[in-house]
Amino acid sequence: MASPTALRPPTGCLSRIGSQIASSALLRTPPRASFSTTAQLCQRKIKKERNKKRGVSSLYGSGPRIPLSMSDIPLPKPRDFKLKIPFDETHGLWGFFPEPGKMLWTPEETSQHGRAWTVEELRRKSWEDLHSLWWMCCKQRNLLATSRKELARAEFGFGDTEFEKRDKEVQSTMRAIKHALTERYYTWQDAVEVAKSDPEIDLEAKDGKVYKPMVYEE
Repeated sequence: MASPTALRPPTGCLSRIGSQIASSALLRTPPRASFSTTAQLCQRKIKKERNKKRGVSSLYGSGPRIPLSMSDIPLPKPRDFKLKIPFDETHGLWGFFPEPGKMLWTPEETSQHGRAWTVEELRRKSWEDLHSLWWMCCKQRNLLATSRKELARAEFGFGDTEFEKRDKEVQSTMRAIKHALTERYYTWQDAVEVAKSDPEIDLEAKDGKVYKPMVYEE
């Protein structure tokens, strides 16, 4: 049977265990900030300005606080120079622009246009006139398309409404030209059918004389 003294820890061990527990409790205690009502300790600490470029602004034109060695020397000014590039004013690509050297029309200039041609007016025009008017409309639409592309690229924010109205008038003229030419084509087809039943007209004549009038006895 074990003696009762074997279950009891020695006195030195108990003292060491107690000191370790006390030290660990002190370590777990959160640190506390020192507080004092003394004027010297409550005074706010002001840091010394060490940035020499503080206050320098290119936007407001404010310079450094300390004058530099180059402060009294005037800055150089850029030379008024414009590069002149020779170009051909009669080049065909200028047809995509209002005039040589001019990129866009102003909204006021774009609004200065007439109305579209009507079908009644175009019925009186010759084939050459209709052909010329058609290609003038194509040239005008190319110019307007170039201007729209330039407006979208530069993001000017104006001119879209004026270009849209002008383009609609040009498209109306082109539709009227197609209408007039279609009427002429249908009229020509009807005339061919009538000529086939006319005995005095030979559409397949090899000598080129289509009209061969008959000789009537008096």
